Amino acid sequence: MANHEPEQPQITEETVLSTEAAGLTADPLAAAADATVLGQSPIRPAATAVPVPGLPPRTAAPAVPSVMSPVAPTATPRTPSRPTAMPQPAAGASTLTADQIMRFSSQFEAIVRNVSQVVVGKEQPVRQCVTALVAGGHILLEDYPGTGKTQLARGLARSIDTSFKRIQFTPDLLPSDVVGVTFYDQKTGEFSFRKGPIFASIVLADEINRASPKTQSALLEVMEEQKVTVDGATYDVPQPFAVIATQNPVEQLGTYKLPEAQMDRFLIKTTIGYPSHESSVDILRQINIGDRATHVSPVATGADVLTMRTLAQSVHIDDAIYEYIVRLVESTRHHESIAVGSSMRGALALTLCARVWAAADNRGYVIPDDVKALAVPVLAHRVLLTSEALFTALTAEQVVAQILEEVPAPAQSAAL
Repeated sequence: MANHEPEQPQITEETVLSTEAAGLTADPLAAAADATVLGQSPIRPAATAVPVPGLPPRTAAPAVPSVMSPVAPTATPRTPSRPTAMPQPAAGASTLTADQIMRFSSQFEAIVRNVSQVVVGKEQPVRQCVTALVAGGHILLEDYPGTGKTQLARGLARSIDTSFKRIQFTPDLLPSDVVGVTFYDQKTGEFSFRKGPIFASIVLADEINRASPKTQSALLEVMEEQKVTVDGATYDVPQPFAVIATQNPVEQLGTYKLPEAQMDRFLIKTTIGYPSHESSVDILRQINIGDRATHVSPVATGADVLTMRTLAQSVHIDDAIYEYIVRLVESTRHHESIAVGSSMRGALALTLCARVWAAADNRGYVIPDDVKALAVPVLAHRVLLTSEALFTALTAEQVVAQILEEVPAPAQSAAL
């Protein structure tokens, strides 16, 4: 039977020796090397080919700048010649100037210092509350009685020159007492809508867990969509808009647990805690000051808050940081101590807060430490623990802290 195999090309001894010296086998790479030796047109291998030992690489990997470098992310353009582990930030890099970032940081620190005059020695929860206000979210303050929850909320509201209303939640409070009511005006012969206290830029919902679920449900729409619908008519609330709610983890008699849907609408949940020994002594020295919140003056306007919110939207976040945030949120859905993990709303909230946190630190880009600093107050109240975890007195804050230790953070050089 005739052999129909294709005729093999003639290979000289020089080619064979060259191939054996390079340690290559008879494959497409070897054919490319043979053609080069014979003076023919070289055949370039595909992009996935293994480089020949001893030969220099075809392209050098682009240098990744250090995160500590003060140079803006757009200062070093990179050419997308080949895919790399880190995405190129040129397309979505921060467009903030150094002057804009400095003004943002100065305004942020001014609000924090002003509120810190009301709640002494508690800068961390104050910064978290200001972060939520600038990001456009709502705040839940949960702590023991007498720790200054209401004072912090009132101090934050009085630091911004905008409208402020306080609602004392009680078991007999009705939804119309919050959003407003439509009544018949006998003088005009028409129905009119009288707006409730929710129509203010900053609303203090004091002891929110004392109201019935029916009344609490009146806050669901306005907290999510910042609109109020009454009798088929929709009304917009003023901007900026934020709900600052307080509740006690004790004194459960006559209280109602907040539903998970409402808890998920709070951007940050934080605690104040008792003051330190030195702060307690300093408070006693100023015992003649009865209401500290009334002694602070506004240091910013509502327009300033909206401007800061717009600037925060231009803070750069690398794709590696996005991946890190998603891994943290996904880990809450698979942790053995968590029955229900965080929704996508938690990832969005963590991203918004990280941008504000970075700009407050005088940076136009987010680093992994920004995400770590905000993961617990942003994600802990969005998860439900299993009965076994609750039986062992494990808290959601402790579980989220464990997840932060288990999920690897991106390299610092990847923050740009």
